[in-house]
Amino acid sequence: MSINTFGRLFRVTTWGESHGPALGAVVDGCPPGIALCEADIQPWLDRRRPGRSRYTTQRREPDRVEILSGTYEGRTTGTPISLMIRNTDQRSKDYSDIARKFRPGHADITYHLKYGLRDPRGGGRSSARETAARVAAGAVARKALAALAPAVEIFGYMVQMGEDAIDRDRFDKAEIDRNPFWSPDAAAAARWAEALDALRKSGNSVGAVIEVVARGVPPGLGAPVYGKLDTDIAAAMMSINAVKGVEIGAGMGAAALTGTENADEIAMGKDGPVFSSNHAGGILGGISTGQDIVCRFAVKPTSSILTPRRTITVEGEETEIVTRGRHDPCVGIRAVPVGEAMMACVILDHLLLHRGQVGDGLAGRIGGWPG
Repeated sequence: MSINTFGRLFRVTTWGESHGPALGAVVDGCPPGIALCEADIQPWLDRRRPGRSRYTTQRREPDRVEILSGTYEGRTTGTPISLMIRNTDQRSKDYSDIARKFRPGHADITYHLKYGLRDPRGGGRSSARETAARVAAGAVARKALAALAPAVEIFGYMVQMGEDAIDRDRFDKAEIDRNPFWSPDAAAAARWAEALDALRKSGNSVGAVIEVVARGVPPGLGAPVYGKLDTDIAAAMMSINAVKGVEIGAGMGAAALTGTENADEIAMGKDGPVFSSNHAGGILGGISTGQDIVCRFAVKPTSSILTPRRTITVEGEETEIVTRGRHDPCVGIRAVPVGEAMMACVILDHLLLHRGQVGDGLAGRIGGWPG
């Protein structure tokens, strides 16, 4: 059994390897009649693609998506949508020196322990290259959301690189697209640029924290007890390569709060409940409240670095390893559009589940009060 699929009604299966001829996704469960063409998907892939700045891997991939099935005359048919992205700039020879060594901090050794063999060229399926397929699927989800719940807006940004975090008082949403770090704090982006230049030259890497917000999500999405919306968001984010921690709302910080501090007080507004704060991150009991859904995830430092590290070979001999080639000094930068894509897929999946159980009646009262 190999699990390469996520989602319940909106289901995404990704395929392909970092250095294979192509990679892609099969999207099943997309509602019919949604306007969709390659031009709808490409801008999101362009946000994730390598070589956008000197702070990411210099692998030159155009990441041009091809829709192979599931549409007719520019609209989805309700059948599986097959998406393909060809690999054009592989340099498998960069990995010939380490083909029989395991990179510390990488999935090389666990793939070998599980399967008895592995694809050493860029890490195969464990490579961050796999996330291009997720971003393509997320673009499909965004198109469906735009048709079914047009108020939904999903955006992500980097809030921390290494130990250096943004100043929330300087948060400027418009700034996110103005710098290569997707930072809402221009001053933080300037500091990160200087720090990452020095880190890259030293042959090292650094981790990051990404925040993803889903705004305008209708209340009522998610279900008790095993179908919680935050459960699926956390699983989706944790499935992204190099992610080691996920928080919803106040997250781990909630443990330091008292009950009076943490509880988001409720008042009655003209269109329904109004909350005084959002420590819950827009989800209570696994069900959306109508507030912003706020999720953060931590990305570890890139494991492929030029600094020598101790390791072992396939034969069990102790040795040293230096990973050459083209790698992200901070993989968290390109994780921003990936996190957005996963959020879009989960929100659409739960919207379809909600409609399947409750129907359009309650969904039609979005923004109102069902009492």
